[in-house]
This record gives sequence, structure tokens and C-alpha cells, in this order.
Amino acid sequence: MDKLETKPEVKKSMREFAGEVVSATMDKTIVVRVDTMKLNSKYNKMYRTSRKFHVHDAEKIAKEGDKVRFVECRPLSATKRWRIVSIEK
Repeated sequence: MDKLETKPEVKKSMREFAGEVVSATMDKTIVVRVDTMKLNSKYNKMYRTSRKFHVHDAEKIAKEGDKVRFVECRPLSATKRWRIVSIEK
């Protein structure tokens, strides 16, 4: 392999979620609830589950009730591993 020739970069796939902001009281951090629907295998009934994520919002532009998209990033604190991508009101 020639020194000038390089291998193509393998881009790490980042997980991406969308959810609703439930708390925006912290400094540069918002709490986002992501709702998902799951299927009970025995009764074949759908049920709703939710999960909360701490998301980094450096500009402090998201407010409670906003719909936001966020992606995975490096650890920013003990609980923050996500950063905001866009706000879809």
C-alpha cells in the first residue's frame, strides 16, 4: 500500500432519537422524554414505554413542551451523553 493512499474512514453510526422536553431548568441541560411502543408477546397488545435522557443544550434555546431531535456524543458529564440537533416545535 502506497503511503499516499489512505483507507476510507469508517464513520461511527450515532444513535438518534426524538422526544419531548419535560424539563429545561438546569444550566445547559434539558431532560427529554422519548416514548416508544412495544408489543407484549403473549397477549399481542401494544403498550407505551418512556425513557428520559439528559441532553446538552449549550445555547439554552429549548423550552418545555418542544419536540427535539438529539444524537449520541462523547460523555459531557456523569449523566449527559447526548447533544441536541434540532428543535421541531
